[in-house]
Amino acid sequence: MKKKILILSGGISKERAVSLDTGFQVAKELKKKYHVKLSEPDSKLSETIQKFKPHIIFNALHGQFGEDGYIQTIFESFRIPYTHSGVLASSIAMNKELSKKIFLRNKILTPKYFKYSFDKKDKDLIKFIEKKLKFPVVIKPINEGSSVDVFICQKSNILKKISLLKNYKNILIEKFIGGREIQVAIMGSKKLGAIELKPKRKFYDYKAKYSKKAKTEHIIPVDLSKKNYNKILQIAFDAHKLIGCRGVTRSDFKFYNNKFYLLEINTQPGMTKLSLVPEIAKHHGINFLDLIEWILKDATFNK
Repeated sequence: MKKKILILSGGISKERAVSLDTGFQVAKELKKKYHVKLSEPDSKLSETIQKFKPHIIFNALHGQFGEDGYIQTIFESFRIPYTHSGVLASSIAMNKELSKKIFLRNKILTPKYFKYSFDKKDKDLIKFIEKKLKFPVVIKPINEGSSVDVFICQKSNILKKISLLKNYKNILIEKFIGGREIQVAIMGSKKLGAIELKPKRKFYDYKAKYSKKAKTEHIIPVDLSKKNYNKILQIAFDAHKLIGCRGVTRSDFKFYNNKFYLLEINTQPGMTKLSLVPEIAKHHGINFLDLIEWILKDATFNK
């Protein structure tokens, strides 16, 4: 009897389109060997789970309610193995402020930042930034992924850009770090590998990640000394373990002045045709189906 795999994708986050693509690509591969049901986490989720009775839930959701511990709590209530990180690790990794505190406490470099809650006067805010961080700075939501609503700001446009984020309760204002964009994949206890990105856009934003028209250049293997290559892999691995992640994660770095700055860790990396973890895996001899099956097996033995 084929194992039954329930793949959840879509959802209500701003990463819905990417999640639907991830779910479609995963389902396309798993249908070759498993009994697969592709579904959305709607009001009938409980009914879907009870009727289908999956052996494993493949969580292909991205963003809020999908990788922040919320949906994982629901999975836990059904006592069904599910892929990727658990409740606590998911919620910590998704919260950029909290994860940064953990990085800093463990001597992992991350850009300087402060939390902003829309309660400062404009002039005071600009003076504070100039004193603490200096321009340019990056503004971003605390709990979004895929570079959703992330902006690089100069003194001249920061107030205009911040006004675009007023639907969030809090945001991060972070020192902009130049240099090279490098991302690292961790696969359980394996330091899978790294890839460098050269976006044609100002930085590796949402369009650079998911649009072929953006023409982001992917460089693998990464041109680093053996010492630095091993160092960035180790930092990503340490972050993965410190937060308590399982399965596959992808950590985003900037390499500047011979130092690695960890921006964030992603507990549910995309599995689309433009996604980085499958590309890194392929470079190291792991095809897409093998990668997905490993994620399933990891879920089976790490309830």
